[in-house]
Amino acid sequence: MLREVVLQVDGARVEAFADALVAAGALAVSVDDADAHSAAERPLYGEPGIEPAHIGWPASRVVVLLDASTDCTRLLGAAAAGLFDAPPPVLAMRAVEDADWVRLTQTQFPPLRIGRLWVVPSWHQPPEPEAIVIRLDPGVAFGTGTHPTTRLCLQWLDQNPPAGRRVLDYGCGSGILAIAAAKLGAAYVAATDIDPQALAAARANAAANAVAGDYTAPELLPAAPFDVVLANILANPLKLLAPLLVARVAPGGTLVLAGVLERQADEVIDVYTRAQLALDIWRVEEGWACLAGRRS
Repeated sequence: MLREVVLQVDGARVEAFADALVAAGALAVSVDDADAHSAAERPLYGEPGIEPAHIGWPASRVVVLLDASTDCTRLLGAAAAGLFDAPPPVLAMRAVEDADWVRLTQTQFPPLRIGRLWVVPSWHQPPEPEAIVIRLDPGVAFGTGTHPTTRLCLQWLDQNPPAGRRVLDYGCGSGILAIAAAKLGAAYVAATDIDPQALAAARANAAANAVAGDYTAPELLPAAPFDVVLANILANPLKLLAPLLVARVAPGGTLVLAGVLERQADEVIDVYTRAQLALDIWRVEEGWACLAGRRS
């Protein structure tokens, strides 16, 4: 049996308090905006190279998961020492029944169909024996097909199969786009990411799908340009990468960008137009845009 304890904490000290809770013996700690779902709610997000407009909330709701045998009063006192004059008051406490947490997590990732492609976790059987199946479990790297940006890129590949073409997945994360390109007949696939963990995950996923490809750091990519370049990142890094990505596209080749909010699309398109590659919005899903264009 487990216990869940809910507190409200000064946002400026919540990170240190969460670390102290874990050090004192908490099994898990989650933090969110104490004003969530009210008029005072304040979203926090930034993009690489740009800090969020605000760091932390004025007040944070802290949910602490404890073993039922843990002395809650002692643990909160130890975590609060040096941070607060007294431990934050407990707003709520409830018992959490034991459960098969692995199975519950797995239920959140059923097989996902995208055109002719099925993204199927290892604990499921492919729903259609003749489908083009990508075996992929959620892990440390982004890209399972559930996010609109990944789905948009997979939809583009499904509708524009790169049979016999050279494909680059730039910022590959889990490697899902490179794997899909290989399954759809690409003659050669390369994928790159600045995160070594992402590259390790992508290589493992490629092996699990029995597809070939080079999964490597950006500086080790082959020099020859590609017929199709896909980059599912975020708007600001995509703008910074414009000269590099355009140079990676062979004459007559196609560039596909995702990770761009619909309201950011015109700005990204303008940057790539100045980099000598005209893009258009290919499709929009849940406020996210996929951009595509051909290099002359």
